Parts: sequence; C-alpha cells; structure tokens
Amino acid sequence: MSSQRGYFTADAVRVAEAELFTRVPEGMPMHRAAYGLATVVAGELRARTGGIAGRSVLLLVGSGDNGGDVLWAGSMLRRRGVTVTAVLLNPERAHSKGLAALRKAGGRIRTASDAEASSSGAPDLVIDGIVGISGRGPLRPAAAELVAALNVPIIAADLPSGVDPDTGAVTGPAVRADVTVAFGAYKPVHALAAPYCGRIELVPIGLRLPEPNLAAFEPAEIGAHWPVPGPSDDKYTQGVTGICAGSATYPGAAVLCTGAAVAATSGMVRYAGTGAAEVLDHFPEVIAAPTISSTGRVQSWVFGPGAGTDADASKRLAEILSTGLPVVVDADGLTLLAADPDLVRGRTAPTVLTPHAGEFARLTGYEVGPDRVFAVRGLAESWQLTVLLKGRATLVATPGRPVLVNEAGGSWAATAGAGDVLSGIIGALLAAGRDPAWSAAAAARAHALAANLAAHEDHLDAAPISATPLLDHLRPAIRILRALAAR
Repeated sequence: MSSQRGYFTADAVRVAEAELFTRVPEGMPMHRAAYGLATVVAGELRARTGGIAGRSVLLLVGSGDNGGDVLWAGSMLRRRGVTVTAVLLNPERAHSKGLAALRKAGGRIRTASDAEASSSGAPDLVIDGIVGISGRGPLRPAAAELVAALNVPIIAADLPSGVDPDTGAVTGPAVRADVTVAFGAYKPVHALAAPYCGRIELVPIGLRLPEPNLAAFEPAEIGAHWPVPGPSDDKYTQGVTGICAGSATYPGAAVLCTGAAVAATSGMVRYAGTGAAEVLDHFPEVIAAPTISSTGRVQSWVFGPGAGTDADASKRLAEILSTGLPVVVDADGLTLLAADPDLVRGRTAPTVLTPHAGEFARLTGYEVGPDRVFAVRGLAESWQLTVLLKGRATLVATPGRPVLVNEAGGSWAATAGAGDVLSGIIGALLAAGRDPAWSAAAAARAHALAANLAAHEDHLDAAPISATPLLDHLRPAIRILRALAAR
C-alpha cells in the first residue's frame, strides 16, 4: 500500500480518463462510477433510515457526464425499490443515455421550474450531480435556490458543486455535502475544502494516474518513521533540539515550544533565552543557557515564538541561521525575515518557515489568494526552502517535490500558542535527522490529532481547547500514529 495519498487536478484526471476510454468498452467507466455511487447511497439510506426499499432520493442533475453518473446511479437505486426523482437543471443538455435508463427503471423526471419538484415530500437523501470537475465558480441562481431549500443530507457526486475542484475555493453559493463520492481519484478539493465534502469515499474506475502534485502522508507512514530510541541510542544520538523562543512579554511561548520538543522525541532539548525559569519550572529535564553561544551542541534550532522583533532578536536569528544546522523559523522570526529576507536566502541547510496567511503576506508582499497550493509552492521555490502554510488544510512545499497536505479534520488548533507547539515538534523531528518536508508534514499530522483528542477528551460533544491541552495530548497522538503503523 502506498504511503501517500495523491490528489489529482481536473486536467490530470481528464487525461487519465481519455487513456482509460481507449482500454475499456464505451460506457464502462460511467457505469463503474454510477455503481459505486449507488452503493454508497444505499449504505447511507440503510444507516440513516434502516432500509433501502421504500426510501426516497432526489437527484440534482446538471449537464455532462457528472449528471450522467447520477442518472445511472438513480436507475440502479430505483431497481432496488427506492423512489427516485431527478430534477434536471438543464433539460436540453441532460445525459441522454442516463436519462433513458432512469426513465426505463421508473424514475420521475422534473425540471427546476416544476412546481412538483418543490411541493413533493422531503426525500431521505439528495444526490448532488449539478457540476463535475469541469465546473468553475459558484452555483447558478436556479441551482443555488434549490440547494438552499434543502434540509436533508446531501451526497455529492465526485465533488460538491460550486467548490473549485483544483483549489477548493468557494466564491459564492455551493453545496455542503455530508458525503462525497470521488470517482477514480482524489482531487485537491477533497483535501482543501474538506468541510464542504464531508466524509469522502473513493470509487476506483481503473484510471492510470501520474505522480501527483499534491499528496498526503498516510498516518501509518508517519507512525512508522516517528523517531523512537533504539537499543544503542543515548540522549545525544537521538538528536538534541535547540529552542530560542519566548521573552519577558511572552514567556508562555518558550514553555509551549520547548514542551513540544520534549514531548516529540526522547533525546534532549536545550533552551536559550530569557524564559529559562518558566521553562525549567514546567520541564526540569531541559538544559537552559542564557545565550545561543553557551547553549552547547544541538542538531537543530527553533527560533521565533514570542522572541520579539527588536535588534537583539534579529541578532539572535542571524546567529542561528549562520550555524549551518536545520532551522525552523516561526512567529516573530518570520516578521524579522520579512524585513530582511537575505538572512535566509541562499541557505543550504534545511530551513522550514511556518507562516499563517498574514505572515505569508508579510513575507511575500501579497495575499495567499484562492490557490493556496500555487502560493505556497511559489514561496518555497523563490526562497529555496521548505514552507509550511498553516490552516485547517496545512500545506508543506519543498522545491522540486509534490506539495504535502494535512487535512486536520477540524479547526480545534486555531488557538493562541498552538503554532508554538507545532514549531517545537518540527524542530525535534529535524534534530532526529528527519527530512524537512517529512518533518513538517508529520508534525502537522500529530499536532492536528493532538488537538482533536483534546477537544474530544470526554468522548462527548467536542469543546474548544487552548494550546496547553493540545500539548498535553501530543504524546497520546504519537502513540496512536505508532499503533496504526504496528497494524
């Protein structure tokens, strides 16, 4: 099994589909997609209503093959005893064979203007087949009105209509699905706009796909390569992490960043800065020193959380960047780099920047924009280093490699201090000798899992968290990732 999940652009999927059509009989790919969609819908009907026969499904059908997939799936559901009504948003361009199949099976056909389409009883499920991977922009007014009137679960065919397939951007009315059934391949939308997709089910249809430009590490792969002590290891051989963070104004940043490095691996953490008393009060195993030069030997540095942006902070950052060691730059360190990019440009040692959208704009002079993958790749290529762009879908770009994505499954980590924890994890993984892109992506996965565990600690409805419980759940998150690898 591959250690990565690839996400493929609409263009890449269309090329793969064209190649598939040369190998299989006409109509087979659509039938495979439709059968997979119908199977998922039947399963949802059973789970939500206790049965299949006698239930009702509403199809929202646009033009083209996506609408054809939904019409064929509707015909299959009708043969299983489901009442199926198709609302055709563009009757003149509806898929003719799919429409004929639904009619033959006894499905009902309506248009968006039909009074019956809105006056009939509420269906048990709705299938969104308004647009497929060729669609761009928000829902058109007629479709938007239909979708807005719905108050039942929606299953999207391939992707939720109104959401950009390649960027996940939403610029107006769009479908918010409970389940999305991806045909043949995952698309970027499935990671970049996960709140609109709901649960994602992949239906293979036989595509031969290229190397992806966007990918995600499987959790088991992260667990399998997370650094743990071997039989010949000691505290030095596992990697020593250096942390330069915090200040009199923000001593908590030093505690959170250092604590994350302590929790992430079993080696040693050294701290340099004015927050030594607070750090040692929380983590007495840390070795503290007043200056960088007196810290002792380390294998990586983390600089920035709460460190300040004055001349002394700039001097400390320059000193760390001159070491030739792997370095993570976060928070105040990014503000300093925005003022003096030459501090880091041309650096040959692994370097990871961890901006959120505002910090990205300060570094580059422009907003991230709707295409986050393009933006993060551009900064990584321009500055020749690794960039982690924070968000629910965190992106990691390294020159010449696919962009890595970590869909957090929630936004619980959107809290003050959470970024300090993330940078400490990355620094610890770099100190253990891990690749910078892997370190950033793996840290993002463990960080997100820790946040989710903290939010759901009581196994009841989730509640907001802060950075401290996130840090407290980092070790359990790593334990889960390693357990997945052991399977």
